[in-house]
Amino acid sequence: MSAPDGPTHDVVQRGLYYEELDLDARYLHRPGRTLTEADNVLFSTLTMNQQALHLDAAWAAGQPFGERLVNSMMTLAVLVGASVAQLTQGTIVANLGFTEVRFPHPLFHGDTLYAETVVAAKRLSGSRPGQGIATFAHTGRNQDGVVVATATRSVLVWCRDAAP
Repeated sequence: MSAPDGPTHDVVQRGLYYEELDLDARYLHRPGRTLTEADNVLFSTLTMNQQALHLDAAWAAGQPFGERLVNSMMTLAVLVGASVAQLTQGTIVANLGFTEVRFPHPLFHGDTLYAETVVAAKRLSGSRPGQGIATFAHTGRNQDGVVVATATRSVLVWCRDAAP
């Protein structure tokens, strides 16, 4: 039921401030993203990655997986991108870096990537008052639950009272 005179306030979708990041939660980012041949070819060519394993179906058919693979940099980009709305939209100051990026199983055209994140650590910044550093452990799984990518990412985020 709506208020008689209409809405009284706006709610803006955003990520989480430093204080809201929960070390005991696993954030499941939904919906998943089904990666198509067109996605893979476009991403590979936009990023000037001419790897035949992504672009040449005849050549890839003779390789160990028997078909083209989704570009692993696209897998990483979608994995991190899927977390934005829930974790960092409007609350991030900067990405600080990535470590421990792994691709234990390939993604193929038509596979769906599901992303999840655990906040592995967080601390207030010593040099930037009103900001904190969070370490995210991102995991990507395909539609069968198989882990296809993992990455650790450090981000600088706003504290609630300091955010612009």
